[in-house]
Amino acid sequence: MTTLLIGGRIYAPDATAMAVTDGMIVWIGQDEVGRRLHPDAEIVELNGAFVAPAFVDAHVHATSAGLLLTGLDLTKTESKAELLNEIANADGPLVWGHGWDETRWPDDAPTRAEIDAAAGDKLVYLSRIDVHSALVSSNLVTDDARKAKGWDDQGPLSQDAHHHVRAKAKAAITPDQRRKAQAAFLEYAASKGIASVHECAGPDISGVDDLADLLAFENGPEVVAYWGGHDVIGLPIRGLAGDHFVDGAIGSRTAALTEPYADQDTTGALYLNASQIAEHLVKCTELNLQAGFHVIGDAAMAAVVEGFEQAEKILGTPALASARHRLEHVEMITAEQAAKLAGWGVIASVQPLFDAEWGGPDGMYAQRLGKERGVGLNPFSRLAAAGVVLAFGSDTPVCAIDPWATVKAAVHHQTDGFGISPRAAFVAHTRGGWRAAGVDDGLTGTLQPGAPATYAVWEIGDLVVAASDSRVQRWSTDPRSGVPGLPDLTGPLPTCLRTVLNGRTIYERK
Repeated sequence: MTTLLIGGRIYAPDATAMAVTDGMIVWIGQDEVGRRLHPDAEIVELNGAFVAPAFVDAHVHATSAGLLLTGLDLTKTESKAELLNEIANADGPLVWGHGWDETRWPDDAPTRAEIDAAAGDKLVYLSRIDVHSALVSSNLVTDDARKAKGWDDQGPLSQDAHHHVRAKAKAAITPDQRRKAQAAFLEYAASKGIASVHECAGPDISGVDDLADLLAFENGPEVVAYWGGHDVIGLPIRGLAGDHFVDGAIGSRTAALTEPYADQDTTGALYLNASQIAEHLVKCTELNLQAGFHVIGDAAMAAVVEGFEQAEKILGTPALASARHRLEHVEMITAEQAAKLAGWGVIASVQPLFDAEWGGPDGMYAQRLGKERGVGLNPFSRLAAAGVVLAFGSDTPVCAIDPWATVKAAVHHQTDGFGISPRAAFVAHTRGGWRAAGVDDGLTGTLQPGAPATYAVWEIGDLVVAASDSRVQRWSTDPRSGVPGLPDLTGPLPTCLRTVLNGRTIYERK
């Protein structure tokens, strides 16, 4: 059976209609031609809607993101008192919350004694917005946590101490709660025009059972699984990559820096050295698996580059580059380092909303690093100019699942010269995600005959789009390709009406 979408605006040259048969795009063109070519097709009236390749979120944590949807959302809390009130009013026995950010409060984070007083006998686990530290109640603390790096008698726990208490909190989540959280996440992602997500699982993040449950879902976005550890697990993973930590996060002061933080006498934490990085790259390359690392600070990036250099001497450049290994976040990087990554075929999985949330001269980055260093993060144009393939994601629950806002953030970077064009940003959030997962056939992530019918339908106010030269017109085109321009990113962002994966509808707006 053929489905013919008509009366819209297709993200393809001079097209208002598209035909789909057996999960594949078979034709794109004008309405009347489509009716003549496909007289028996099922007609779908678009009523002026915009049809574009579906988004790919290249970095998610499904269960944690689902718990944010079903649990305690602290992303809007504005003070310590408000957070403590949320704890007191939450249902037990486990209070799992996420998203507090003390850099936006007039006061500091609460002490453990204050959390205990608000919680009573409830177990409390509250991850910071970057998920690299957490506030916890005393009854969640283990002996191993007290002896580990990152331990604090009263404040947030980070590094290994955080991993120990997080493991205990995860154990208190029932399998049913976990599956409900995952289902809520997948449904929400589909409602945002996302057809595929890259789950960055790992031993310190989620667990094998958690990943197995997620992979068992069949009706939502396609899940590409990564395992952030050294060892292969008995599940269909794309690689030993994702959140395989080289360092931590800037907000928690655990990102590894070459110079101390501006607001605390520490250089963060380096979890892997260059030799360990090289060993992992060699192992994954020989196993035909994608390797990858979480890397944020400049000292961590230096270790990664040195690790690639060591691996290159063992494997040779062609073998290393053909594996298309990936790095997550890539927030602090020089032009020279970017050029080296491009030569090694590295994919950069980056999160533009990080800059929207914490960039600029007065943002969290500047608070932690000082203004001079703080405005030099997330240089997307530098990576793109070097030839590094970009794949956009949210790192949810760290940032919201909002693809159009992500594209907008990449274009309107808070540091002049670091942003990229709307078209490049859109490609990074669509085709770039498929390429990051090893699908680089020239078709997937595009709308053209022969491509998988994986697309989203969008309602756009007044049908106004931005041309490549930034003029605002109705349905203007990119003069280089004839492809319709993207929605005007300065106005209201598009609303998803339908998301389709390989011809199968996974979301439809009621």
